[in-house]
Amino acid sequence: MNPYAYIREHVIAIVGGLADEGILPDGMDFSNLAVEAPRDPDHGDVATNAALVLTKQAKMKPRDIATPLAERLAALEDVTAAEIAGPGFINLRLSEDFWRARLGDVLGQGISYGDSQMAAGQKINVEYVSANPTGPLHIGHVRGAVYGDALAALLSKVGYDVCKEYYINDAGSQVDVLARSVHLRYREALGETINAIPEGMYPGDYLIPVGQALAARDGDKWRDLAEADWLVPLRRFAVDAMMDIIRDDLALLGIEQSEFFSEESLHLDGGIDRAMAALKAQDLIYTGVLEPPKGKTPDDWEPRPQTLFKASEFGDDVDRPLQKSDGAWTYFAADIAYHYDKVQRGYGQMVDVWGADHGGYIKRMKAAVRALGGDQAVLDVRLCQMVRLLRGGDVVQMSKRSGTFVTLRELVDEVGADVVRFMMLTRKNDAPLDFDFDLAMEQSKDNPVFYVQYAHARIHSVLRRVADEVPDLSLDMNSLLKADLSRLTDSAEIDLIKQMASWPRAVEIAAQAREPHRIAFYLNELASSFHALWNKGNAEPNLRFIMEQDREITLARVALIQGVALVLASGLALVGVEPVERM
Repeated sequence: MNPYAYIREHVIAIVGGLADEGILPDGMDFSNLAVEAPRDPDHGDVATNAALVLTKQAKMKPRDIATPLAERLAALEDVTAAEIAGPGFINLRLSEDFWRARLGDVLGQGISYGDSQMAAGQKINVEYVSANPTGPLHIGHVRGAVYGDALAALLSKVGYDVCKEYYINDAGSQVDVLARSVHLRYREALGETINAIPEGMYPGDYLIPVGQALAARDGDKWRDLAEADWLVPLRRFAVDAMMDIIRDDLALLGIEQSEFFSEESLHLDGGIDRAMAALKAQDLIYTGVLEPPKGKTPDDWEPRPQTLFKASEFGDDVDRPLQKSDGAWTYFAADIAYHYDKVQRGYGQMVDVWGADHGGYIKRMKAAVRALGGDQAVLDVRLCQMVRLLRGGDVVQMSKRSGTFVTLRELVDEVGADVVRFMMLTRKNDAPLDFDFDLAMEQSKDNPVFYVQYAHARIHSVLRRVADEVPDLSLDMNSLLKADLSRLTDSAEIDLIKQMASWPRAVEIAAQAREPHRIAFYLNELASSFHALWNKGNAEPNLRFIMEQDREITLARVALIQGVALVLASGLALVGVEPVERM
């Protein structure tokens, strides 16, 4: 049960009853009615803004609504007090028995506790990573990869039908450069001496095995041919080889996407033409001349007729070009076609995860989706800020141009996938993030992933000790569900249950906000509360988890910490981190 949703249902039902009595009008809108935890726990367990949000509709003062509402809420079996605060907020205190029953919910549902049907099976496409297939993934890609994957898991947990997608940018000039770079390494594999890598080619050593694989497969077939004869087949070979590397890199982080969409396919199968035809059918494409860019005009800018999309009619600042001077489609035209394809595949909801340097592209892309999908299509773009690597307090310098950058593989090899994933979610996606190698390896409460995993491992250590010290005490789930939870009376125990009971709401809020970092924060707070209870038991022997002379309280406390372990495991699954049982 989600306690906040449960109380909200009661609030709405009571408001309906007040309408039947003629105290309030019928047919009020409850969409903005909220039930949540008060900012100050001393004010109560839950609070509702019902009187405030209904005041305009009812044409009554908030306190005139709050008074009869609070009286009826106070009469509910689970409510021990209802108080009106401020202009009309209602704070409720719920019985300890109500909270203890929530521990039963956790134990009964296991790691599925917090699952929701909020989205009711709606289809949603989450596109993330989508790095150019010209090299292995590096630190600049890691944050978006982790954010996108955690977001997809979070959306699945609240009932979305999620497609995890990668858009392969395999139609641009950078792929021609990749093919030429691979051909160079191919000639090297055949015995030709390669000196300095020519300017403009990709210099990284990661292309050496690609060239060797081509030589092993085809011998000297391509060595002496003109570029026009080998460029196209080597483009496909190079892209396929790089995508194999990228998939392997993502697998190191436990990321497996279900759809890989090729940009090149849009050019080959008429996808761009279909999207442009859809825009033309709405009279949204015309030939015109754009105003010069604001600020300093580039030296090569000249006014000329262009094929333009009426992006300004859908919220963009200006209309946008669809074709280059040579008649080729712009990248924007291909991106329009790609999102049109998503709409055609039934994805009315789309989330694109981009790097922070693409912020200026958002308005035009949202304009295109609005034009093509109308009210049936919504594009949500999430930007991930850059990650700064620190070692010994100093910034780790990187240069992709020179081929000296920290790869995803190197990062995972050094600190482990769990650390990488959790640390990437310790800040909101659009805030800068420092990844401190020293902190990542530290085994202390300052290292958030260690702190959370240690809580889970510590609980399992207690379970093993109980099995050793009280071997005839059954700890299976059926026994825990039958434990006398009324023995849990200490405020720290009840507070821990309250924190677990807030998990379903935390999941839904994080999903609605598209903010998986909230899950990492929640897990850290839950782990902190557990560690605090552990320490309290060390200081006060009557609060220890294992009381050999009192099997009943031992079983109740084992049920309590098993509940914590299940919620931790549920949350760690969302962020893609293993809930270890030993450390």
